Amino acid sequence: MKLFGLIGYPLGHSFSKEYFTEKFQQLGISETHRYEKFEIISTDSLIALLVANPDLVGLNVTIPHKLSVMPYLYNLDPSAQKVGAVNVIKINKDKTLTGYNSDYYGFKNSLSTWMKTYNLSPKKALVLGNGGAAKAIKAALTDLIIDFKVVSRTPAENEINYEVLDEEIIASHELVINCSPLGTYPNVAASPAIPYHLLSTNHLLYDLVYNPTETAFMKQGAAFGSKTMNGYEMLVLQAEKSWEIWNDGH
Repeated sequence: MKLFGLIGYPLGHSFSKEYFTEKFQQLGISETHRYEKFEIISTDSLIALLVANPDLVGLNVTIPHKLSVMPYLYNLDPSAQKVGAVNVIKINKDKTLTGYNSDYYGFKNSLSTWMKTYNLSPKKALVLGNGGAAKAIKAALTDLIIDFKVVSRTPAENEINYEVLDEEIIASHELVINCSPLGTYPNVAASPAIPYHLLSTNHLLYDLVYNPTETAFMKQGAAFGSKTMNGYEMLVLQAEKSWEIWNDGH
């Protein structure tokens, strides 16, 4: 049996478990491949988890462990080095761990395709939130040569807070990316506190949240003519990248 899984806390509904379980069925390998959720409060439990599950060959990593898992890794792939966070772990044949970041890949490719669809190429972006998810987004924007400002409720150096978002900033930053969990089911009424009335048909609103399909952030942007996209395609692309990583050399 080849076992794959997701570590994080808390783990409610899991896109990854659903996606890979269905994928294994479609590929006709569900008898030999399984995907499970492993809810661990701290990465201190990681080694015990690996010992207890010797069939594990790959893990996805979600909140809040994308940074805290890094000291346990033997190698970091360039994708994880670039981002400074890990969301995929490959358990090598010698049981050493290599960390990767497929969020970077998923976001960069889904955004590039979306911009080409509308023949749009925004030069500046607002990144809402400064958690682990934002790290992959910032790395991808840098590689796409899109300048960005990080907006946070508690801004660090070179970041701004929501209160300073005015007409000039909104007008000049045509791509707005929600990297916060605000609006995720079941708290579907929540949304980042940006001045939505300043948005226009020139704006692209990308929400990393995928459940619900149309978030409050997206609805409010669409009301002012902005184009909107949720995080589902990014998730699919990063999941497929995870599968590719786990199968390389296995």
